[in-house]
Amino acid sequence: MKLNEVRPAPGAVRERKRIGRGPGSGRGGTAGKGHKGEQARSGSPKRKAFEGGQVRITRRLPKFGFKSPFRIEYQVVNVNRLQQRFVDGDSVDIESLIARGLLSKRFEPVKVLGEGDLSKKLSVRVDAVSATARQKIEAAGGQVEIVETGKLAKRAGVRQQAAAKATA
Repeated sequence: MKLNEVRPAPGAVRERKRIGRGPGSGRGGTAGKGHKGEQARSGSPKRKAFEGGQVRITRRLPKFGFKSPFRIEYQVVNVNRLQQRFVDGDSVDIESLIARGLLSKRFEPVKVLGEGDLSKKLSVRVDAVSATARQKIEAAGGQVEIVETGKLAKRAGVRQQAAAKATA
């Protein structure tokens, strides 16, 4: 069998429906659009939220809420996941969390939360730690170090520069 001998299966390919090509085609006259009405006119269909000229629901409902442009979206890791994936005496940082499959984004800030129990002594270096997570890590004999990386480091650098300008 050669490439020029390959054909589609019988019945797989259908002829295109040619509308508006006279009465003999079976789709002449109104070309499948029926008689009169908005759908028969050119320019139809109307936009997705069109309600016949009535003010659409997206405009009738009030806007609400507020999203801060300064919000920090953390990647979250709980202490019970640290208990499962790390051995006693390990160092926990962004690279080790990514290597063990607990994080996916290298440059997003990381926060450790206190859900679950921790009995292993770990040295944790992340962007943020909740109060309960800090208690559990230190109670197990570990230590916590806050390190601003990625976006937080950039933001901290901007803050330091602004503070330096204010004092100068």
